[in-house]
Amino acid sequence: MAANLYETLGVKKDASADEIRKAYRKLARKHHPDVNPDNRAAEDKFKAISTAYEVLSDDKKRADYDEFGDDALHGNFDAARARAAAASASAHGRWPRNPRSGGGFDPFGGAGGFSDVADMFNRRRGPSRGQDIHAMFQMDLRQAVEGAEVSVEVPEQGTVRVRIPPGADTGSVIRLAGRGQPGDRGGPPGDLVIETEVRPHPVLRREANDLYLTLPVTLDEAYNGASVDVPTFDGTVVLKIPPRSQNHARLRLRGKGIARKSTRGDLFVELDVRMPDQPDDDLAAALKASTAAYAKPVRDDLIL
Repeated sequence: MAANLYETLGVKKDASADEIRKAYRKLARKHHPDVNPDNRAAEDKFKAISTAYEVLSDDKKRADYDEFGDDALHGNFDAARARAAAASASAHGRWPRNPRSGGGFDPFGGAGGFSDVADMFNRRRGPSRGQDIHAMFQMDLRQAVEGAEVSVEVPEQGTVRVRIPPGADTGSVIRLAGRGQPGDRGGPPGDLVIETEVRPHPVLRREANDLYLTLPVTLDEAYNGASVDVPTFDGTVVLKIPPRSQNHARLRLRGKGIARKSTRGDLFVELDVRMPDQPDDDLAAALKASTAAYAKPVRDDLIL
């Protein structure tokens, strides 16, 4: 690779896994072929970002890259054999300086990165697995909740049909085995790895498998109580509002959240008590008279 993988993602070498994931998502959204149609530079950048993320998001691959640099990116690379080759070269006093690091010694020997020992190792190599191809897919919350069969644009492959399982979330990964880059020397191909991103919903908020909905209610419904219809992804359900419910009171509809594998979340409904938007003399008089119905002044506990 011509560029340092950490520089490709714009992160430091000691970046956490979460920092690497966030950097990848940000850059992938910016350079994705869907956002930059017919832009070869953006497509090449997206490939470089995906390759960097494939390595740095894998603990073993990242450790090998940190130890051996670009040499670890070859599809046939074997860290144990590389260390053995380095040990053999060291035993024979063959430790020229490493041009890649600008100092120290090259465990493979030779002025060009791979020594005769490493080259011999490469000639003995067998079939190697191809690299994974990474792609992203943005979806609506309903698609994430219910699951869907969608079309995903994949670099070099065009449109690919993918089944998104119910309960997917931002960061969920669908792996299609054998749909990545072909392997070397007849080795197996890599996988197609698709990461999902769920768009914000205009009404619902999601936290894990729970959903949150702000429900407008009238003064009458809040004070006297009522049974009101609430929309869910399973259809309309009836919610009972207790008498004298306060503004922002939170009620729970169990099992009306997101189903994922063997668990299912809840739907939390927060009441938004709406004042009438037209003048009414009788209502105004009734509200003034209602002061006597409070057990104590409403601002009695407001102390700084």
